Amino acid sequence: MALSTELAAALFAGCGLIILVAGVRLTRTADEIAKGTRLGGALTGAVIMGAVTSLSGIATSIAAAWQGHAELALSNAFGGIAAQTAFLCIADITYRRANLEHAAPSLTNLFNGVLLMTLLSLPLIAAVLPPVSYFAIHPVTPLILIVYGFGLRLAGKTYRQPMWGPAQTGATAREDEDGPRLTRGRLVRLSATVLGLGSVVAAAGYGIAESGIALSERLELSEGFVGASLTAVTTSLPELVTTIAAVRRGALSLAVGGILGGNTFDVLFAVFSDVAYREGSIYHAIGPSQIFTILITILMVSILLMGFLLRERHGFGNIGFESTLMLLVYAFGLAMIGFVF
Repeated sequence: MALSTELAAALFAGCGLIILVAGVRLTRTADEIAKGTRLGGALTGAVIMGAVTSLSGIATSIAAAWQGHAELALSNAFGGIAAQTAFLCIADITYRRANLEHAAPSLTNLFNGVLLMTLLSLPLIAAVLPPVSYFAIHPVTPLILIVYGFGLRLAGKTYRQPMWGPAQTGATAREDEDGPRLTRGRLVRLSATVLGLGSVVAAAGYGIAESGIALSERLELSEGFVGASLTAVTTSLPELVTTIAAVRRGALSLAVGGILGGNTFDVLFAVFSDVAYREGSIYHAIGPSQIFTILITILMVSILLMGFLLRERHGFGNIGFESTLMLLVYAFGLAMIGFVF
């Protein structure tokens, strides 16, 4: 069914609101699981919040790729990673005691940042390699899955057996103290809540994809711009909500871990999109806009990692230099995608 501009905009806004509300509930659930299972905020954020809050984006990219909209599918994927990285800057602004990267040091989060840049490099490699595919799937696609799985295992090892750690200061948060052990029944109920919220978020993501395609056609906007800005930001709303909510609860490592863990998981959007795209390798159906988005994202993550290593306590506007630079880079990237590509 063809959607009118008004109906597409209403569907887009409605699905965005659903994603927003579900994200608030998810934060409380994930925080309780983190403390009750002794997994820690960074690891729980990476595994639970990272995966579940990404379901709307997965649904958007798969639906777009299945219908042959390769640029929209991957722009949504990589634009979402850029947007979510920028969300850390917003969280940094809301936390007034110190720079967020100073207050929430975590070897696991640092490792996830490096893993994210590794994963982001693989679609770029695929794009410049010959357009080979088997069953319409590029060989780099399963490689991304393997690297992600291996990286997740190593990230867990950095939490269980850290070989070095950050200096503790008066502004370092200690929110990862364990809470009461969860009973089996309580853990089952919390897990069911996470799955239920994930289903709602995924369904809303499908609505975002359909309305995003319609808006792109009706308003004559490029799929690269719609994917990197409109759908990417909207499907990333759970990450924004959960991050700010986690910061307000004092769960700083959970907040940062949710973003970085979610970002590493979001690279798998390319995997799902390549499988759903039946016209060959999806990496060779994209244009300069998507490649530019990936490069901008790698630059933002690099700046973030420098902030983690330097751990500036206060900076301009009471946020770290990395937050200021990342916001500038993100704004520049959106401007280039909107007016140049």
